[in-house]
Amino acid sequence: MKNIIAPSVLSADFGNLARDIEMLNESDCSWVHLDVMDGVFVPNISFGMPVVKHIAAHSKKPLDAHLMIVNPDNYISSFASLGVTYLTVHLEACTHLERTISAIHAAGMKAGVAINPHTNVCLLEDVLGEIDLALVMSVNPGFGGQKFIPRSVDKVRKLRQMIDESGSKCLIEIDGGINEENVAMLAATGVDAFVAGSSVFGSPDPLKTISFMANA
Repeated sequence: MKNIIAPSVLSADFGNLARDIEMLNESDCSWVHLDVMDGVFVPNISFGMPVVKHIAAHSKKPLDAHLMIVNPDNYISSFASLGVTYLTVHLEACTHLERTISAIHAAGMKAGVAINPHTNVCLLEDVLGEIDLALVMSVNPGFGGQKFIPRSVDKVRKLRQMIDESGSKCLIEIDGGINEENVAMLAATGVDAFVAGSSVFGSPDPLKTISFMANA
């Protein structure tokens, strides 16, 4: 089975965004990853609904939206209306996490929960039976091009054990510092889906890079 590769358009050329989305349509990637940042939850601002709408109009791949924002509940219906498939919120940003997960499902999307590098993976235990995706941040969120945090590997191992023991069908996604050198190791550790930004869009041959990662 191929790895799920979800290139992050945060690293795309926004002056030629439609072109880059068309490249992803022709690639071996499975999803298109949208890093939505508000400058409050993380120290950066990325893009909002108009850009997501533009991407949705061109993408033939499922959209995988990662909300690095406060008050994500306020935007669930908006992302659903744009055709987003996976909507991931941060555990650290949700006061009533189960309510948020239920709202995402009620809107017709698959629900994901992300955790920052300093957050213990055990805090996901109570929701593993309710979510479709658990996202392990392997860099501190907010900026692309950062180096992979090595201790993330142990978090993935623990999360895989928790998922297997619970009987959950939840996928494990990892985001941050993902490249051709570490995909195979992380897949063997238990990762299902890989967010890759600069390693894809900074590659001299993005299609080849995506194909390599998908088959690693």
